[in-house]
Amino acid sequence: MKSTYSSDEIFMQKVIELALAAEKLGEIPVAAIVVKENEIIAQAHNRRELDKNPVAHAEVLAIQEAAKKLGDWRLEGCTLYVSLEPCAMCAGALWLSRVEKVVYGCPDYRSGFLGSVYNLTEATELNHQYQVQSGVLEDECREMLQNFFRRIRREKKKKKMET
Repeated sequence: MKSTYSSDEIFMQKVIELALAAEKLGEIPVAAIVVKENEIIAQAHNRRELDKNPVAHAEVLAIQEAAKKLGDWRLEGCTLYVSLEPCAMCAGALWLSRVEKVVYGCPDYRSGFLGSVYNLTEATELNHQYQVQSGVLEDECREMLQNFFRRIRREKKKKKMET
């Protein structure tokens, strides 16, 4: 029986599972995996709250893990999957890592740098370009993030009313 899901959707489902695990730890549910030759070689979720580190984004952590596993900072032939459109820092880290392709779930209209606020891949002056595919399991990714932020707002409101 042939699967009705694309490999992009299968990998994005894994990203969603990692993101939900991050949420249980008190993190914003964003996760990333790096795939090479159809195999997951690295995975990470946001750790900003856990590590008290403003640059502990899922993409950066996954890039670091992949580079360590490959023994090279160049992630040529690799695809990074992430639940939310990368920010400026992460889009830059992806450029620096020489990743081949980025696949993301939902856009980030506040800080997305692969099409929403700015598109780093359109900067033709850069010495490396990578492909971008957006909208893979977009509804699922958006709903996961919206549910998280609704819950956070409810908890803050409840706490404010108790004081």
